[in-house]
Amino acid sequence: MLSRVLNRETASQTTESTFRFDWRRYVVFIAFLIIFAVFSVTLYDVGFLSLTNLINVVVQSAIIAVMAVAMTFVISAAEIDLSVGSVAGLASVTSALAVSQYGLLAGIAAGLLTGVIVGGINGILVAAIRIPSFLVTLGMLGIAVGTAMWITSSAPVPIVNNTFNNIFGSGQIGPVPSLILWVVVVLVIGYLVLRKTTYGRRVLATGGNEGAARFSGVDTRRIKFYVLLVSGIVASLAGMLYAGRLQSGRFSWGEGDELSVIAAVILGGTSLFGGYGTVIGSVLGAVLVGLINNGLTLMGLELSQQQIVRGAIIILAVALARKGPST
Repeated sequence: MLSRVLNRETASQTTESTFRFDWRRYVVFIAFLIIFAVFSVTLYDVGFLSLTNLINVVVQSAIIAVMAVAMTFVISAAEIDLSVGSVAGLASVTSALAVSQYGLLAGIAAGLLTGVIVGGINGILVAAIRIPSFLVTLGMLGIAVGTAMWITSSAPVPIVNNTFNNIFGSGQIGPVPSLILWVVVVLVIGYLVLRKTTYGRRVLATGGNEGAARFSGVDTRRIKFYVLLVSGIVASLAGMLYAGRLQSGRFSWGEGDELSVIAAVILGGTSLFGGYGTVIGSVLGAVLVGLINNGLTLMGLELSQQQIVRGAIIILAVALARKGPST
């Protein structure tokens, strides 16, 4: 029943879109071209267009892009996860401690288990106890950061296992950095799940109209649990990517990333109000945020000033956010 309703709505929207161009669908592409053109002209003399710098933009955007894929599902289900940055920092620490003591497999298991525990707690509190996800994940942000600082005494934990570092961030296959390969893998999986599976359709249905979805047989509470669980697991993967790239675990890795991740998802076209999501757009949004950060750095702006600009981006993205089902 749900599948027929969703298919009927999709067909209707496809017909309508044939006759009406909705520029908001393509705002991330338009913004990318405009910002790229502006930076190309104003920062040409400082090497913005160099191949090395452009590759650096993509690599620096990779970890945000990985988290943005999972956040697309969370926001499409009309929820939010503010803990992703702090979970990444905690996972970088737990994986670094485990890999230093017990080896590669233990390090991977510890990092992923961190995400399972945190994401599971978030999901249970939101889905079963019905605490708003904003409050749950805001509280978890502080818990994760505090735990990471406590177990390491706020000191970095070095990783000397070259295999771990090469797999998670420092290595490359041929000329392609491993970080970019991770983005491609997560992007493909996220795209197929959202667009081609019943689970993806149920996520969108939950965010679009939870009451109607429940009436159609969708277990919306289970959907909310799973999107937050997966968000925690992917955030822990991001933490291991930080650890591998920087060859250490530290509580501050991922600090503030929740702003960049949310900005990337909303700029990419996912509706902040739920019911519509685009994984490809979220990844492009992450690259756009990375492009902006890179340009602002080359302009000589301080980190505090860059934070102000990123905050303004989120406000603009919300103002331009569209609400509607996935196509």
